[in-house]
Amino acid sequence: MIQLITGTKGSGKTKALIDMITNAVNQTSGNIVCIEKNMNLTYSIKHSVRLINVDEYGIEGYQQFFGFIAGLLAGNYDIMEVYIDGILKVGNHDLVGFEQFIERLLVLCKDIKVVLTVSESIENLPLSLHQYIIKLPT
Repeated sequence: MIQLITGTKGSGKTKALIDMITNAVNQTSGNIVCIEKNMNLTYSIKHSVRLINVDEYGIEGYQQFFGFIAGLLAGNYDIMEVYIDGILKVGNHDLVGFEQFIERLLVLCKDIKVVLTVSESIENLPLSLHQYIIKLPT
């Protein structure tokens, strides 16, 4: 299952992501992974969540990032939820590449919940991705 939290800077995407992670810690029986660019969430999420700084692995682009996620899942079958903050930073804000990345991720993560923050307005995202967008609480 793929879910996208979209919006422009300052719209509350990361806060919504942190809230979802906090709820997952209390409800999910498997492992939870949070991947981010930079280490901004260190003090915002519980220590039981595996926090990964994608910058430490020299990942550039969606293709490398997809391989990274596939490796994580292959190495730990207990991962039930993956949260990714700032996905467009990883792919240099390439929206066409992002659409292709999501298509591949759907196949890889069919039994895993994946939530991504996308710093872009809904209108600018490809129409095929609109079905995965979740509403931010107001």
